[in-house]
Order: sequence, then C-alpha cells, then structure tokens
Amino acid sequence: MSRYVLVSPDQTYVHRLAAAATGQLAGEIREWNAAVLPRGAAELFARHPADQLPEVVVVGPGVPADHALALASDIDRWHPDVSVLLVHSGPADVAVAAMRAGIRDVLDPEADQVDINALLHRAVQSSANRRQAFTPLPPASDASPKGRVIAVISPKGGAGKTTIATNLAVGLAASAPHETVLVDLDLQFGDVANALQIAPEQSLAEAVRGAAPQDTMVLKSYLSPHPSGLYALCAPDSPADEAHISAADITHLLEQLAGQYRYVVIDTGAGLSDHTLAALDSATDFIFVAGMDVPSIRGLRKELDVLKALGMVPAATHVVLNGADPRDGLSLHNVETTLGRKTDVVIPFSRAVRLSTNQGTPLLQGSKKDKASKELRRLVNRFTPGPVPAPKRQSKARHRRGTL
Repeated sequence: MSRYVLVSPDQTYVHRLAAAATGQLAGEIREWNAAVLPRGAAELFARHPADQLPEVVVVGPGVPADHALALASDIDRWHPDVSVLLVHSGPADVAVAAMRAGIRDVLDPEADQVDINALLHRAVQSSANRRQAFTPLPPASDASPKGRVIAVISPKGGAGKTTIATNLAVGLAASAPHETVLVDLDLQFGDVANALQIAPEQSLAEAVRGAAPQDTMVLKSYLSPHPSGLYALCAPDSPADEAHISAADITHLLEQLAGQYRYVVIDTGAGLSDHTLAALDSATDFIFVAGMDVPSIRGLRKELDVLKALGMVPAATHVVLNGADPRDGLSLHNVETTLGRKTDVVIPFSRAVRLSTNQGTPLLQGSKKDKASKELRRLVNRFTPGPVPAPKRQSKARHRRGTL
C-alpha cells in the first residue's frame, strides 16, 4: 500500500484524491489542513517514523505558490525519494519554477479522476525507483576500504568507449550486485542512458548540487537502477550544464561513490578535459580504448605520452583494442609497435555488438555467445576475484523489447 500526505486548506480535495488512489495505488492519506502551513519537510514529517515516510506529497488547492515551491524544494533537498505533486492552475512560469523546485508534476485543480490516477501512478513509481537506489551500506570512514575506480578513456570519439564501459559495468554487477555504479562523465554528449535503455529522472548535474555533496544517502537517490543490478549516474540533458560542474565537484563525487560501492566505472569524454583529468586523478585503474585505425592508435600513443609526462599513469593500466578486423590493413604487431606496449584485450569486430548498442542492451546483459562477448568477459575478469559466469539463457517465451 502507498502512503500519501495532502497539504491543503481545502478539506474537500481529500475525497477526490481518495477516489483516484484506488487499486494498486490505494493507501493511507494523511491530511495537513491546519490554518498554519508547514514550514518545511521536518515539520511536515515530524509524526512519521523514518521508515514510514510517504511516497507522495500532494500540495493541494489553496496553498500559495511561493509557499508550495519553498516546501517542495525543502522536501527535495532532505527527502528526494518522496515525490511531490502540485495542484495549481497558474501561468506557465509557475510550472517551470515548480519543476526546478523538485515537483514531479503539476496538476490542474479541475483534473478528472483518470488524470489524477495517472499522475499518482507516475509519482509512486518514481518514489519506488529512487528508494531502490538506497543501498544500506555503512557510511565510509578513513579506515574503511575504498572501491575500485575504473576510468575508461580514449583520445577520440567513436572508439567504442561507452560500449566498453557499459559492458564492463554490467559484467561487474554480475559479480557484485548493487555494488557497482557507472558514471557518465561525457558531460556534453554522454549516451550511457540510451546504451542502458533507462530514463533517468536526475543527472550528474543535480548530484553535485544541494544536499548530495554533504549526504551520501541523498546522492544515492540520484542514481538510476538498471535490471542488471548496477546503478548509473547519467550525464545532463543539456550540454550547457557542463559549465556549472567543476573539476573539484567530480573529485568529491568520486570520493563519495568509492566510499560506498565496490566498483565505480567512469565513462569519460573524449580527450583530456579538466573533468577527465580530475577523474583520472581519482582512478585506481585506467582502461585505454582504441579503434583499429591509424588516427585512433596514434591518438592513444600521444595520450599515453601526455599522461606519463604528467605522472598520472597508475600501475593498473589496461589497453583494449576494439573492433579489431584483420581486413582493415593493420596487424596487432603494428598496433603494439606504435603504442610501445602490449594490448591486454582485443575485441574483434562483431555485428552483435552493434546490434546490442542499437537495442540498448549491453552484450554481457544477455546470454548470446559471441566472439566479442568472450573478450568483454575476459576484460571483466581482470577486475574480479574469480571468473564471472555468463547469464543463463532466457526462455524463448519471454518478450523481447527494443527501441530505436
């Protein structure tokens, strides 16, 4: 059963809310209809046990817009897993301000039961998704071990860096369910959300603001759960948000995550931006990714030289050659001679990899046997205590789903 709180001086609105909260949405509705409105989340939830907070707060008719926005902002700061709905018929700028304050949806006061039911369903599901990200681990301390921070980097785009990062994260999650997080640090054009076929409600831009940098439990609410058992912190929707995220923000974020998760995989942007350098400074492992072409190989050699000159190459480095095809005119010997070192994993060209990317399902998430999946699993096993078994083949009776 779901739990709701209605804040409104209109004592008749609770009947409309109750009529819409039926079936799977049925549950307890607590009212705050006192003459004095609550000043913040602490006062509103004062009589709620910590483990019985509501899934949804409905700020109903009669609450001034400025007070409603302030209350919603305070709830979003201290209890981001609680969804807030605003009942208001004001101008469009109120709706925009509401979304910025953390309000899940704006509902017209004259909305019918079907519309209210639909928004309640979305709000309850949003709350459930956020609470799933709250892994009950003890707070990190100076004495507690830090997680392994694995940065996946490439000097140029198009080498398959996101494919490597997502498959690695899925593979690590198979050995450490709910202890693996994937961070999309390509802040302008990150594509981890599409690669995992998830729709994040919050992004990295929100995770470095407000209460999240001071409270790890708040930070966890910004992570998006994935069916494989990993969590993802996705890139912002707008490339402009990159300007509001500093290198120091990235350093602090990774320290927080490493204190709570066994594996932190970072999908970096192409090149060596300030954000990428901050991530590399925090990483325990580097995975260098190059495609099977001359520009990619030469670019990687330059990147290795630059990082070596900066003293930023850790002892744990892994070189992955992606999409290798002997018909491209380059041999493995040519590549290793140019790089000045051996390659660790060579992932052959495979149509299955391209298909899995287009479907939003990493190759290691399925049970399909492929020459590329074998090498991807070999990469995963470089970070795990023992070999990670392939997932069991699913029944053919199950429906397959894919999006473009």
